[in-house]
Amino acid sequence: MASQATLTNAIEEYLAQLATHASPATVAAYRQDLAAFCQFADQRGVTQASALDTTLARAFLGTERSRGLAPRTLARRRAALSRFADALVERHVLVDNPIQLLRTPKQPSHLPKPLDVDALSRFLDTPHDGSPLSLRDQAMLELFYSSGLRLAELAALDVNHLAANHVRVMGKGSKPRQVPVGRRAQQALTAWLACRASWVDSAETALFVGQRGQRLGHRAIQKRLAQLSVMRGLPEHLHPHRLRHSFASHLLESSQDLRAVQELLGHANLSTTQVYTRLDWQHLAESYDAAHPRAKRRPSGSES
Repeated sequence: MASQATLTNAIEEYLAQLATHASPATVAAYRQDLAAFCQFADQRGVTQASALDTTLARAFLGTERSRGLAPRTLARRRAALSRFADALVERHVLVDNPIQLLRTPKQPSHLPKPLDVDALSRFLDTPHDGSPLSLRDQAMLELFYSSGLRLAELAALDVNHLAANHVRVMGKGSKPRQVPVGRRAQQALTAWLACRASWVDSAETALFVGQRGQRLGHRAIQKRLAQLSVMRGLPEHLHPHRLRHSFASHLLESSQDLRAVQELLGHANLSTTQVYTRLDWQHLAESYDAAHPRAKRRPSGSES
């Protein structure tokens, strides 16, 4: 019976179901969170999935907090437990979700500071030696900044995802979108593609590869960007998310079009873009009042 499922088996079943629609990174993170909970529960003699309740979950999160876990990690622990509990409710193991009664500490804002436009331009325009490695690095840098891609999106690109002036990416939640590619990025990609064949065989589909001809992983890309920031004299640490944030901030500063930036970033909710770009809702409200034809107040005395 479902109500007699062990906690370990229920977690494995949930993770297998999660893997059908979530990214490998999400599955790996939730596996770590739920394994920590399972170990905690086992130490207290709890082995059945039906024993998951608010008291047990609160004790677990309290213990994790006392271990010094960051608020962001605690929030993810709670999210993993809550979604697991939702799955147990669907299987009729639990009557309701006991995690909904719990709260985690408010997360501090850790938005990266956007790079200065001029400093970033000088960094991107730094001359290089024209080697395949340099051409690949330049193409990655230009595409990150030109199109505001996430690290996972850029790493997953295949050659056939490129078109003349845009690129097809698979965003969070397996949501596809098309993103424009600027002229400088197009030039850099053309130069890289002209020499990419010297590193790969015909069976490799990845757009960005290492010198052994295999797709670059997330860590390799992060490490290379950090190295390039030092090599090119950028006096600040560089990572993919900072280039994405700079893309969003610089585009918003010049266009003032929050909806367009939302679409380009692949955000499901406007509130995510609002936080991302350090705007406040008062600014949005003022923009709305100034621009929307139905938001403007009618002159006094015009009422019939």
